[in-house]
Amino acid sequence: MFTLIRKAHVFAPEDLGVKDVLICNEKIVKVADSIDFPWDEDDLTVIDAEGKSLVPGFIDQHVHIIGGGGEDGFASLIREIQMTDCVRYGVTTVVGVLGTDCTSKHVETLVARTKALKEQGMSAYCLTGSYTYPPITLTGSVAKDMAFVDEIIGVKIAIAEHRASNISADELARLATQVRTVSFLTHKPGVVHMHTGRGKKQYSDVLKIVEETDIPISQFRPTHVNIDSESTLSFAKAGGYLDFTSGSKTSESAAHLKKALSLVPLGKITLSSDSNGSFPQWSEDGQRVVAMGVGKMETLFDTIRRLVREQGVDLSTAVSIITKNVAKALELTAKGTVAKDADADLVLLDGELNITDVLARGKIMVRDGELTAKNYYDYE
Repeated sequence: MFTLIRKAHVFAPEDLGVKDVLICNEKIVKVADSIDFPWDEDDLTVIDAEGKSLVPGFIDQHVHIIGGGGEDGFASLIREIQMTDCVRYGVTTVVGVLGTDCTSKHVETLVARTKALKEQGMSAYCLTGSYTYPPITLTGSVAKDMAFVDEIIGVKIAIAEHRASNISADELARLATQVRTVSFLTHKPGVVHMHTGRGKKQYSDVLKIVEETDIPISQFRPTHVNIDSESTLSFAKAGGYLDFTSGSKTSESAAHLKKALSLVPLGKITLSSDSNGSFPQWSEDGQRVVAMGVGKMETLFDTIRRLVREQGVDLSTAVSIITKNVAKALELTAKGTVAKDADADLVLLDGELNITDVLARGKIMVRDGELTAKNYYDYE
């Protein structure tokens, strides 16, 4: 089946001007000034995109797809994510993670949910491990998880955080070496994705590892970074990727991204939502939760929209942060771009930067602002 998007202003994320885009099944097969469809038009769906912007589908690399939480008892556990929770906000690819709770939440369930999202038309990956060290795994080994489970592309750990296991520099180096070695075998990025809190050590152990060993800084991927921290800037100056979190105050998040763009190379900046994860507020003594928030998928693009509309950043630059940059960081070579042979993950935006249409792997998930996709049990 074919889909032809006509007269869209294409941001690939580079500004290509007004183009037609032809899709066959899950792939983009042509991007040109004008495309004539030579076959039976009964096989063709046409989307008139005149006056709209076309950008790559968004990649959210930190999503609690089976729900996070648990800091305030079992009642505070958060529900799992649905496919429509993602695509309605332009997210066509996710990376699932575990959080604080690895007692009632398991890698097995994480992998199963990742497979479910793929079956429903999205692209989905996940990370083994959680906050704890040694990492919890599916097979008993981080390396084996990566080698034999297609969906697992790296490991998660927590640093600089009172809920973490206080992993030492030596342990972190050994973990990074294990992941790096198996990445050669599997052709996966082999990231050490680090939940980074506001604790005293920050990136000191990582910087020590990079200085004293042959492990490159690209192996370490901190998230929830704080651009106002000297430790963050030291990590960035050493060439590391910085993953920001959109959070609940997207206007503030956009301002932080604008500041980061003035200090860090664009290609090293990414943004994720922490969707369906918990945002606990702790008492002054750090002993109990006094309020609980939940990460929401819609904050991802809302932050990018505000980066354009409030901070004056051009759309090409802003969209790169949740498309091209993430795809490069995760070695997803067919994603994060609008180009021939790329995956047909696409989002159309109106003049106010509202999402009007979403395609994931070539399937129309949102059309004219309305969901056309359904979750498995929505058909009942």
